Amino acid sequence: MTARCRKIGAGKPESKGRAPAPLSRGSQYAATRYQQVLTTYGMIPSMSRKCNCWDNACVESFFGTLKRELVYHRHYATREEATQDIFKYIEVFYNRRRRHSTLGYDSPAEYEARTAVA
Repeated sequence: MTARCRKIGAGKPESKGRAPAPLSRGSQYAATRYQQVLTTYGMIPSMSRKCNCWDNACVESFFGTLKRELVYHRHYATREEATQDIFKYIEVFYNRRRRHSTLGYDSPAEYEARTAVA
């Protein structure tokens, strides 16, 4: 599922250039197939040393928010149902309507629009 999620995000038209791909130290992230997926989509693996979690702080925060606000409140009958619900949460709510304190309480879409003009 991890590789599939990366494909969905990396395939977006607004994904320009080489993006970092924050990783934990799990073996699935060091696997050849996973590394090939990152390379295919122009992503640079970013894995910090053992006991150094700062590299993944924003990703860990996002997944914690996703679980608290959506996943823990649902029961999915199929993987496809979960995938569609999570995609809708991210693309419709999280990126367009949810306020983020680190962005001055703008949504990511509002923040990008505001900073693109500046």
